[in-house]
Amino acid sequence: MTRWSALALMMAFAIPAAAQEPAPRPAPTVSLSLNEAQEQARRNSPAYRQSLNDAGPAGWGVRSAYATFLPSLDVSTSFRYVGEGQSAFGGTLFSQGATLSSSYGVQLGWRLNGETLAAPAQQRASQRATDADITNAGILLQNDVTTQYLATLQAIAQTDVARQQVIRNEDFRALAEARYRVGQTTLLDLRQAEVTKGQSEVSLLRAQQTEAEAKLELFRRMGIMPPVEVSQVGLSDSFPVTEPTYRLEDLVPLAEAENPALRALRAREDVASAQVRANRSQYFPTISFNASWSGFTQEFRDADGIVANTLGRRMGVAENCRFQNGILQRLTSPHPAPNGGIIADCNAFAGLDATGSALPAAARDSVINRNNVFPFNYTSQPFRASVTVSLPIFNNFGRELQLSQAQAAREDAVEAVRGRELAVRAEVQARWLGVQTAYRAIAVQRANQDAAREQLRLAQDRYRRGSGSAPEVSDAQAAVTRAEGDYVNAIYDYHRAIAALEFAVGRPLR
Repeated sequence: MTRWSALALMMAFAIPAAAQEPAPRPAPTVSLSLNEAQEQARRNSPAYRQSLNDAGPAGWGVRSAYATFLPSLDVSTSFRYVGEGQSAFGGTLFSQGATLSSSYGVQLGWRLNGETLAAPAQQRASQRATDADITNAGILLQNDVTTQYLATLQAIAQTDVARQQVIRNEDFRALAEARYRVGQTTLLDLRQAEVTKGQSEVSLLRAQQTEAEAKLELFRRMGIMPPVEVSQVGLSDSFPVTEPTYRLEDLVPLAEAENPALRALRAREDVASAQVRANRSQYFPTISFNASWSGFTQEFRDADGIVANTLGRRMGVAENCRFQNGILQRLTSPHPAPNGGIIADCNAFAGLDATGSALPAAARDSVINRNNVFPFNYTSQPFRASVTVSLPIFNNFGRELQLSQAQAAREDAVEAVRGRELAVRAEVQARWLGVQTAYRAIAVQRANQDAAREQLRLAQDRYRRGSGSAPEVSDAQAAVTRAEGDYVNAIYDYHRAIAALEFAVGRPLR
């Protein structure tokens, strides 16, 4: 068989191989940009939303601190029922009927001391610290989503590398099969090509699994579930590789001013200083003012008993009137009392009717009406007010202990800020060096990729001419896959290095 006939036969066997190539990547139904991912994360990330929840209490803390300059006002009311029976007081039993009673009270209080004066500044510092913590959480979330977005793009690129390797290995298998059919190679070469293709298919499956897991992790960090199957989600942003022009002498001062973690620690240092001032204010005097208004009602459930008690008292008054009249008559007889001291009608004087055995109808109604006071016909009590000035002298060194603890906490905060400043400087320098190294590594990996592709081309040409072997082509294809994968990793290592530098500085740099 001539060389041209063998070549035609190989091409005829290679044509059906296209049907065995891996399915192309499906067109995405959902496209996600980095900005969209970050916005979704800010709205839905559980960890970030937890930090946002701290803003409300911090704001109310400031309002509460200013409200301490205003007086407090308490209003209370009560209702009470006491059943009929006997009660003991001082060893004596008293009978009483069932009663209903109610009362009200209004308490006005105002207090001013050193802690009250220091509270607004302390709460404002705490609110600024909370805002700084929220900003830090937002920057951390942004970096977290960006890093995972880049990792997902890297996984997608690695899947494409694996898919391309499957296509190359299928072409190699078809070529080996064609040569075997025309007797230009051995069955060993064919089996070697089939094994190489199978291994590349397994690598593609694993790359697809890694890509799916990366997308799932991205949506988890965004705080939502994927809207569609992850295989139908595409990432729309791309990141060009440009030579870094960042100047280290510019980045370090920028990081010292913008790094969110460092700013949060400085805010906590302000809180600690405000706490020291608040503890020192405990030596100041305290001025207190209190005022109160109150009233009560008491209504007997048995109105007839009230009428009977009133009748008994008035009958006693009438009897005493008649007794006094008898004494005066004996003392002044036979002459009448010069001052007219004798009361002509004791029943009328005591408020009884003419028979002296009952109350007039008007008096009875008046007694009943006076008892009908429950629940809101209050009898007011006298107004009360007081002003107190107190000066703390000695409290078993409690103030000194609290002041010492606050000063120690402030010193700890100062050292924490200093330590973080050193860490920020070191991180910025390390991340800056990492960007430079990652950029240079891209050029090296690009050269390696070109060399590996040239090596594969030469190995394939040798194999087609019959001077090469199947293991030689398999090794060259594996080298190309590694070089392409390393080149993809180098590109995204560079982008992640820039993201890490931006996180260390605390602001975007591109």
